Amino acid sequence: MKFTLGAAALALAFVAPAQAQITSLDLTNYSLVATYDLPAARASEASAVTWNWDSDTLFVVGDEGDYVVEVNKQGQMISSMNLFGFDDTEGLTYVGNGQFAIVEERLQDVYLFSYQAGGAIGRNNLPSVSVGPTVGNIGLEDISYDPLSGRFVLVKEKVPQAVYDAALDFANGSAAVTELVPPANPFAQIFGTLDLSGVQVLNTVQSLRGTTDEDNLLVFSQETPRLMEVSRSGQILSSFDFSAIAGDAEGVTIDGNGVIYIVGETPRLYVLAPTPPVPEPGMAALMLAGLSLIGATARRRMSF
Repeated sequence: MKFTLGAAALALAFVAPAQAQITSLDLTNYSLVATYDLPAARASEASAVTWNWDSDTLFVVGDEGDYVVEVNKQGQMISSMNLFGFDDTEGLTYVGNGQFAIVEERLQDVYLFSYQAGGAIGRNNLPSVSVGPTVGNIGLEDISYDPLSGRFVLVKEKVPQAVYDAALDFANGSAAVTELVPPANPFAQIFGTLDLSGVQVLNTVQSLRGTTDEDNLLVFSQETPRLMEVSRSGQILSSFDFSAIAGDAEGVTIDGNGVIYIVGETPRLYVLAPTPPVPEPGMAALMLAGLSLIGATARRRMSF
């Protein structure tokens, strides 16, 4: 029998399949698969990250409020946009059609802007909505857009910790805010963590829509380094201990394949991916046959 390159390539496809979309989420099945440095000149003290489903790239903001930076999934800079007039940018989320919402922590205000590579925007020129009164360094830490409802989920760091569901009307500058998990008192730890620093809705992952995970959230704590999947009523469904990885991480997002990206102030990008399932016996045999096929093809080529 004559083996062709096409047959070998087909065998290789069985041996090393591409990252598949997830149909459920369990953080106990995730592991750290990569760590990348972010461009320090543009993403220093990275505080938030969001996945742009139109470009399949990541956007990062630092808490010094100087730039929004577009990077690939290995943390390499693609483009950047200059920010003016911002003081403490802690949250960022993609809302579609090239638009993003960005959060000022102490002001507890959210601003809507269109990203333009190489461009610049000033805070005072953007439509904005106030979600709460001006506070100290314990205000809004992150925001995530919910494309199914058109609403937003936000987390407040502490005193009190809070998870908000909000309808934000940027045209009229108004907000309707509901606390999803009201704290028992101003010093209560909603999820047993010292703070809340990142949030991400899961229904941006289309393969999770229609599943029991559709309405759930990813919530990250910096001071108790932990990533959690939680229900909107506050039940912790699974968690990932981040304490052995980094103590300065705070922003979180997820892409269409269920790969999770977390940024830290270092600045670094941490990548978590679900562990591939163990192949069925028949598939394992097929993979071994594929490896043998590739080896046989290579030996035949060497004989010429």
